[in-house]
Amino acid sequence: MARNSTYNILMYSHDTYGLGHIRRTMAIAAHLLGPRVNILILTGSPIAGRFSFPEQIDFVRIPGMIKKTNDEYLPLSIKINVRHALDIRKNIITATAKTFQPQLFIVDKEPLGLRKEVLPTLKWLQRSRPDTRAILGLRDIMDDAATVKKDWRDKGVYEILQNLYSEIWVYGNREFYNPIKEYDIGEAISQKMYFTGYIPRKIPGPEAVRNIRKELGVKPDEKLVVVTTGGGGDGYLVMRNYVNMLESAAKPLPFKSVLITGPFMPKNKRRKIFKRARKLGVRGYHFYRQMEKIFAAADLVVCMGGYNTLCEILSQGTPSLVIPRETPRREQLIRARAFKRHQLVDYIPWAELEPTRLLDKILSFLKNPEPYLEAISQFRFTGIETMQQRIHDFRSKRT
Repeated sequence: MARNSTYNILMYSHDTYGLGHIRRTMAIAAHLLGPRVNILILTGSPIAGRFSFPEQIDFVRIPGMIKKTNDEYLPLSIKINVRHALDIRKNIITATAKTFQPQLFIVDKEPLGLRKEVLPTLKWLQRSRPDTRAILGLRDIMDDAATVKKDWRDKGVYEILQNLYSEIWVYGNREFYNPIKEYDIGEAISQKMYFTGYIPRKIPGPEAVRNIRKELGVKPDEKLVVVTTGGGGDGYLVMRNYVNMLESAAKPLPFKSVLITGPFMPKNKRRKIFKRARKLGVRGYHFYRQMEKIFAAADLVVCMGGYNTLCEILSQGTPSLVIPRETPRREQLIRARAFKRHQLVDYIPWAELEPTRLLDKILSFLKNPEPYLEAISQFRFTGIETMQQRIHDFRSKRT
């Protein structure tokens, strides 16, 4: 194949719930673009169409699924048998790969896909397109070590990693968290692993930040606290405690607040939050298209601590107060602790969240953000340049 021919990258993001997977996939795709590169994203995200995609990037929407438990999924919109919905997804994924003929297949997070739906495609690529590289992209932390090891043993993941993947890209820093050690990954697999570093996001210019603050009615000498719960499906407790904090304040607080619930917070709960927020003169959004701009405009972000959210906030150089969830996975808590050790964030354990402690932490942050700002300024995002170098190496070896 000619070296200058089109290079097709197929990306899979199962997206059963939340925004993290699709936003991470889109961030990676946007940075991997180059001359004669086409990127096609397979996604189950119900809101993929709300995002704008650059030229040379498109997506194929597979039927959405919603997680009930760690192992139970139901169709998100269409009312059909679970098995039929999964069969549709699997067939679309396989047919897309066969038609698109990718040189690179990047699978996000789930080595087998949702309920092993990617397995037929991995086997077809190995059999029919042996020159195509299959890459598993893992976020820095999957879950606590015991849970991941049991899950991977039960599902035969170790064998899949060894036999069907060319490389494994870990989107994190080994000194923050080492999955090779934590997840008992043997040498045959670990030698295929590349720690890319964290994935940066777009950084808006000063004028864009000023415009956002002006649009939100934030005065030049006023502080802005942005509260976000990512997709919002499990973020009501955070929002409720924050609004309780605002309502119980004995005097006007020295900062302005903006609430972004996320599109997956149940409508009845979202309406309760927005109704109370309006009485306080606080602006609320259920979805904000350009999160990087509002994070850059903020003096502090209160969030839940998902991988994507923290990468977006740290990219803007903004301090954050994390309230990490601990179920159904503990990865947010483990990440919050790791980032806290490096002075990149502070956090409140989920069980200890209450309005008084929340206010104390916020006021402390706004009074003395310098230690966090200094640590954040020294933090390097290397994820994209590492991946770009890997693709450059792949393409240079083509004949």
